[in-house]
Amino acid sequence: MAKNTTQKEKTAYINFFAGVNPKSIAGLMGVIQQKLKDGVERFVILMSSGGGQVRSGISAYNFLRGIPAEVITHNYGDVTSVAVVVFCAGSKRMCVPNARFLLHGIGFDVEKARFDEKLLKERLKGLKIDRENIAKVIAANCNKTEDEVDKDMLEGITLNPQQAIDYGLVHEIKLELVEKGAELITIAEQ
Repeated sequence: MAKNTTQKEKTAYINFFAGVNPKSIAGLMGVIQQKLKDGVERFVILMSSGGGQVRSGISAYNFLRGIPAEVITHNYGDVTSVAVVVFCAGSKRMCVPNARFLLHGIGFDVEKARFDEKLLKERLKGLKIDRENIAKVIAANCNKTEDEVDKDMLEGITLNPQQAIDYGLVHEIKLELVEKGAELITIAEQ
């Protein structure tokens, strides 16, 4: 059955104001799953996130790219680290005029841990694979090669909105976030 182009698509607005971790991403996925059942065809994900866990960010990206709906992402503050990967899930990516993006290398935290040579090698291999996966996602969605993104991550770069457009990360600078009268679902740190 052909879709009536005059009928307005159902849109859900989600404010993702959280770190990227299993709890926040599970919350995001849960809201999206419910809204898909309700017939939502477009998701606008408003983002301000300092990043977090690589595993959660890659999972969110793959989930958002694999759903049967349009995904639009909009940075309204600061999208850094692995949150940039989640941001890349948008087929259309926007930011406000005073937004910021940060790409950097990855690491892991250690608290009272003992490492032997085997464990250090495993951790190093894991970090390398995580960095490669992040670079692949960003390169696939920007005007860059994987090697260029990898170099930028190792050096650490911060982009303003115009630089993010030039990089291919952002398609449009736009101040307006939500249509008048629209419901806004918030996922935030608690």
